[in-house]
Amino acid sequence: MEFTLGQLAQLLGGKIFGDENLKVNSIGKIESAQPNEVSFLSNLKYEPYLYKTNAAAVIVSEGFEPKEKHNCALIFVKDAYSALGQILEQYEKMLQVQKTGKEEFAFASSTAKIGENVYQAAFSYIGENCKIGNNVKLYPHTFIGDNTTIGDNTIVYSGVKIYHNTIIGQFCTLHAGAIIGSDGFGFAPQSDGSYKNVPQIGNVILEDFVSIGANTTVDRATMGSTIIRKGVKLDNLVQIAHNVEVGENTVMAAQVAIAGSTKIGKNNVFGGQVGIGGHISIADGTKLGAKSGVIKEIKEEGQALLGGPAIPVKEFFKLYAIYKNLPNILKRLAELEEKTVNLAKY
Repeated sequence: MEFTLGQLAQLLGGKIFGDENLKVNSIGKIESAQPNEVSFLSNLKYEPYLYKTNAAAVIVSEGFEPKEKHNCALIFVKDAYSALGQILEQYEKMLQVQKTGKEEFAFASSTAKIGENVYQAAFSYIGENCKIGNNVKLYPHTFIGDNTTIGDNTIVYSGVKIYHNTIIGQFCTLHAGAIIGSDGFGFAPQSDGSYKNVPQIGNVILEDFVSIGANTTVDRATMGSTIIRKGVKLDNLVQIAHNVEVGENTVMAAQVAIAGSTKIGKNNVFGGQVGIGGHISIADGTKLGAKSGVIKEIKEEGQALLGGPAIPVKEFFKLYAIYKNLPNILKRLAELEEKTVNLAKY
């Protein structure tokens, strides 16, 4: 990757203050960047490094005003962190575009329809009647089950298993070890205390621009579809149960678990280890702090909740302040009880 700073500013839709003809070919952290690298500043905690960085240029957000002299060029963009993501995305695409063709020991059924510029790595498997779009990348040990559809420009990394009848959109990324379409947890209790398996005959649908983290699982529906809507980003080790629907542009951090048949709204943000009960709905714009537990429907949009069961953040911290003070309260209560007993003697 080599850009002039002027080209980089144009790519990011930003304005440059400095030598626009200077070339960069890499990205570095602001505290350790080299003269051939571009860096970024989004967290102002790192601002002191701006005034001594060796980077050729630093990407900053609109409205930022330097407090001291600096030797690097500045590229002003709407949001510095988002701009970094844009650069890294372009860099990744440049690396991926070189991967095409079918390597030795890759298998594809004769009934599969495979688009142009597809990369089939060694030991990848494509089942019967699959449809693989243009520019798809299938890394080693990927398994694509029968009747699966994968849209253009999707990347499937090593060890991903995609069960039969799955539908995956365009520009999706499935990281190593992800499993899409495994059976939902469906077992009917019997009178003798045993459990009888309930066949899961539905499928999974991932819409466009979905990212699935490493070792994340999305279960197939009992009937119908488990649906991950456009733009959803799931971190590593997330569990999505059968018949769940996750709304557009929702993001979930590691170890989130969603129980069956729950409907998650749009633009939700879930912290790590959030747990959601089954057969409930979560309103659009809900923010759940780490380790929150939700056991009933959230109807009001745009709430920030925390705790288990999850309650509004301000209420949680009021209760937590009391909780932290409980030892002192108990001590004072014991002292009052002792005084009351002593008074009763007279």
